[in-house]
Amino acid sequence: MDRRMLVAGNWKMYTTSGEGAALVEDLAPRVSDDWDEVEVAVCPPFTGLKAVSTVIELDHLKLKLGAQDVHWESEGAFTGAIAPRMLTELRCDYVIVGHSERREYFGETNETVNRKVKAVFAAGMVPIMCCGESLATRDALETESFVRKQIMEGAAGLDTAEAAELVIAYEPIWAIGTGRTPTPEAANDVCRTIRATVGAMYGPPAAMAVRVLYGGSVKAENARMFFSEPDIDGGLVGGAALKADSFADIVKAAL
Repeated sequence: MDRRMLVAGNWKMYTTSGEGAALVEDLAPRVSDDWDEVEVAVCPPFTGLKAVSTVIELDHLKLKLGAQDVHWESEGAFTGAIAPRMLTELRCDYVIVGHSERREYFGETNETVNRKVKAVFAAGMVPIMCCGESLATRDALETESFVRKQIMEGAAGLDTAEAAELVIAYEPIWAIGTGRTPTPEAANDVCRTIRATVGAMYGPPAAMAVRVLYGGSVKAENARMFFSEPDIDGGLVGGAALKADSFADIVKAAL
């Protein structure tokens, strides 16, 4: 199956709404010739979603919009949380779920990630479900079993169509923002394990359809090496997504 490459920028807790709008205005002409072949998404902070959504709509851009988190309930007394329908109103296409920073700093578990995955699908959006191991887990040679457990518990209880549409981002925690990366071959081995786990849960067609991204110090200089691997279908990009020129170069590497 020909899986369309996806390059998504996770802006984390950077950019005001005005800065985010300006970044998209700067990015759009640099990638406009490419996004028929490569799907491109940006994930601003919650406060920037409206401004970026407006730019996408007014400029008729094919850029996709994503959020960085969501609550699993549709509404309620959850001060500071964001409901799925609040994101669909802003025309979000994707939602990042279970990023390692959410797990580490905000206590997310595989169970809460699973609730969010289901809530995102129920609201008509697509989750980008993150997984990845710590350096200690890697050094203990437990990467594959650890990641397999994250997938089995985080993606449990979906129907086969949802499993096929799911996007999974493999982000080794020890590589995020550190400048350190696994070899492309090692990253692909884990992505192949992720795909095989989806296949064991939901069947070979879902395994062939699910898109598996690599994240963790992705930049223009190394993106092409990762994207050339057969089980890597694009990237979830952090710091390099905050500059239009470097993010555009990563998109072009996915062609």
